[in-house]
Amino acid sequence: MSKAQRLKLENIKVRFGGTVALDGVDFAVAPGEIVALIGENGAGKSTLMKVLSGAIIPNDGSMTLDGKPFAPSNPEEARHRGIAMIYQELSLPSTLTVQDNIFLGMELSKSFFGINWILDRAKMRSTAETALKELGHEIPLNTLVRDLSISDQQLVEIARARAVGCEVLILDEPTSSITRQDVQRLFTLMRNLKAQGHSIIYISHFLEEIEEIADRFVVLRDGKTVGGGKMGETTHDEIVALMVGRQLTDLYPKSKHEFGETLLELNSLVGEARLRSASFQLRRGEVLGIFGLVGSGRTELIRSIFGLDSIKSGEIKIGTYSGYATPTQRWSQGVGIVSEDRKGEGLAITRTIAENLVLSYPQSCETSGVFSPSRMLATANTWVEKLSVKCRTSEQKIGKLSGGNQQKIALARLLHHRVDVLLLDEPTRGIDVGSKKQIYEQIDSLACSGKAVLIVSSYLPELLGTCDRIAVMNRGKLSEPKSVEELSEHSVMMEAIA
Repeated sequence: MSKAQRLKLENIKVRFGGTVALDGVDFAVAPGEIVALIGENGAGKSTLMKVLSGAIIPNDGSMTLDGKPFAPSNPEEARHRGIAMIYQELSLPSTLTVQDNIFLGMELSKSFFGINWILDRAKMRSTAETALKELGHEIPLNTLVRDLSISDQQLVEIARARAVGCEVLILDEPTSSITRQDVQRLFTLMRNLKAQGHSIIYISHFLEEIEEIADRFVVLRDGKTVGGGKMGETTHDEIVALMVGRQLTDLYPKSKHEFGETLLELNSLVGEARLRSASFQLRRGEVLGIFGLVGSGRTELIRSIFGLDSIKSGEIKIGTYSGYATPTQRWSQGVGIVSEDRKGEGLAITRTIAENLVLSYPQSCETSGVFSPSRMLATANTWVEKLSVKCRTSEQKIGKLSGGNQQKIALARLLHHRVDVLLLDEPTRGIDVGSKKQIYEQIDSLACSGKAVLIVSSYLPELLGTCDRIAVMNRGKLSEPKSVEELSEHSVMMEAIA
């Protein structure tokens, strides 16, 4: 690397009890450079970034920042040294204004009788305005954060880092919940920051985005640095091979699905909010995809089907059942859901893997009408092995697993419940390519076994690769499903933005 290194890490090691999370990791980033950090879930990316941001103190190794020793003991110390981390799950208090969020915990004060104890709101306002303008955007400073889009909330997080002089930005999966247009806006912002001399560490599972925005890449696998290089000097397949330790071919299974009777039918369904009209039939053995931009009503559709959101009019038929039903009733009718919000709705994060797996079907672990913990553990161990879930034991808290392994358990719960209709909302969001392949294979296997699968996704390649038909949600209205053989990414996107 020709540029002087702004941030350099050597032989970083982190252990949690007997578990080695990082095993001699080397990493560096220069001023005016964007470096992508790539790896499967559980590879050590989050741990390494927490070391950088002061949230974790390493057991061994050294770090330097601008040539000086760097060993932050907490995030506040790291931020004062010029390093800011912007997490995938944004942490801005929603009831505070943009200005209050930018200076939260770092408020500026002015002297009164020689004592700095009065907030200098005028200086904070001008500094916040300057930070936003330097990013090329203007957001009213008195706006409540809860009224901002996800992309504007990201902008406030970055402005917060700029306002206190941070020169190293760590972006963790920043595009997982925003539209393609907002992705391009973020990339323009990142290029501007790079031109100003900022160092950016970019974490993403979307390799096509990494190839577009990054100068270099570093790959972690099993807590070790296993490779890296300049973008443009390596291929997509070579990066994937470094990530998973093997060549990964045929990401999307190509089985031919045999369709049976209709298991789910919607007729002119209208919801309480964004959902304005939806009609389709989903057959046994079929995978149907729903594509739409953020705010189009795609998630409201799947929630209405499962009984999480109320409906105004229209009809839902599931087998011989017709009409609205509660989530509990849907489970009993053979319908299961994997929520897009894994931590908020999909899983009981503070409970164990085993408890989560049988949560919706506890009677499966009863013996003579009495719940059997040992039977629950045996059931969980079977699914952990079947789906190759990486964990210490099925009694481990599910919140300690990587996103990909959490998603496998969420899917296993549906499989264990033996549902016939699976509603999957963003089933691979925020998980690595290896885990994605396993989930795609499970979806294909489910269809081949006669299950009916509905997938809602904002990632077009996976819909085109896994689905038999795709319908497009635009401003609350669902189009007529079409065979994937008739569609392309361009044609689907054009329908979504028309």
